[in-house]
Formats: sequence, structure tokens, C-alpha cells
Amino acid sequence: MSAHPAGETTSEVIYEVELDLDAAVADEYLQWLRPHIAEICALPGFLGADLHETLEPAAADGRVALCVRYRLRDPAALEDYLREHAPRLRADGMARFGGRFNASRRVLRTLPR
Repeated sequence: MSAHPAGETTSEVIYEVELDLDAAVADEYLQWLRPHIAEICALPGFLGADLHETLEPAAADGRVALCVRYRLRDPAALEDYLREHAPRLRADGMARFGGRFNASRRVLRTLPR
């Protein structure tokens, strides 16, 4: 299922987390989220991350939409994160903000240029 020419491979993946949160907790959430991102980026296999405010589609009234895009060296690094670290890190966010935000995730593979 390769979408790139034979001989061209890249193993980098993007782990994208879309966040929809109650605007009333947005400032507090961001104060928690920035160090949370830094903690994740310090794990083996992570290359970095970018935090974005989602402009389109616009968040519903009273909501804020964010997107975190983590870059990882390969699918194995993501599998390790999901198995060894994600349950604990996700539980922390739920303990602090449960019911005040929703998260959806997707994984993208970087194709060669």
C-alpha cells in the first residue's frame, strides 16, 4: 500500500491530537498543555511538536479548538508511546479537565517530497 515511488521511503510519522475544549477552561488548559507537550517530546522517538489553534472549521460558540502535531521518527516510536506512556498521560488530562474537553487522534505518515 505504498503511495510513493519504489526506492523512496520515509518512516517519520505525525501523531495529531485534535482538542475541543470549553472556552471557560482554555487558559488553564493551555497552562497544563504546554508542559504536557514538552513531557511527551522528551520521550524517546519524538522529534518535536507544534501547537495550533484551529481556525477552520471554527469552534462552536463557547468552545476553543486546538491541534497538537507531534513528529516521531517512526511507527515503532509511536507504538511504544501508545503502549508505555499514553494511558498515564491521558489519565492526567482527564483527571484535571474530564468532561470539559474532547480529544480525537489520527496518525499520518510523511511522504517524500
